[in-house]
Amino acid sequence: MDKVLAFSKKLLKEVIDKNSIVVDATAGNGNDTLFLAKTSAKRVYAFDIQQLAIENTRGLIGEAELTDKCEIVLDSHFDFDKYIDEKIRAVVFNLGYLPNADHEITTLAETTLATIRKFLLHLEIGGRIVIVVYWGHENGKVEKEALLNELQKLYRPQITDFFFPQAFLLLITLQKYHFIYHYHFED
Repeated sequence: MDKVLAFSKKLLKEVIDKNSIVVDATAGNGNDTLFLAKTSAKRVYAFDIQQLAIENTRGLIGEAELTDKCEIVLDSHFDFDKYIDEKIRAVVFNLGYLPNADHEITTLAETTLATIRKFLLHLEIGGRIVIVVYWGHENGKVEKEALLNELQKLYRPQITDFFFPQAFLLLITLQKYHFIYHYHFED
């Protein structure tokens, strides 16, 4: 799992610069928000629907003294456009459930897909959406299949698959005239 997360961060860091607006769509325990805040990005937004996730993220960001750079929002990632009116350079999703919390509260395929569609309308040319899907639980399997099926229909990508025991990585890059996405991992 550490390799998947390290690779997702590498993919994000490649496109982030000092003018970047970046988003952690699933704040969780705040690790991706902290990573984004430590990059050269101008502004970081983090969203989660669980109060515990917001508290965890605020605590981590506060300890790192990066609160001025971050806006941490108790709301669905679907509603990001209520808070961000600039073009977005990078977005990260870690789909599944909040570790050490209620595992019945999970991300949902319909909301995730609708949110991805909205993010694509707000993404800069050359921007990226990185999605890590944990599919070791029942809803994760459903979400994984829905994402693969729907995104294949929408963007007709050339796909290279590499699945892990509990997760896979999906990358969407906005090019000038078309979308390219793939998921893979290199050791």
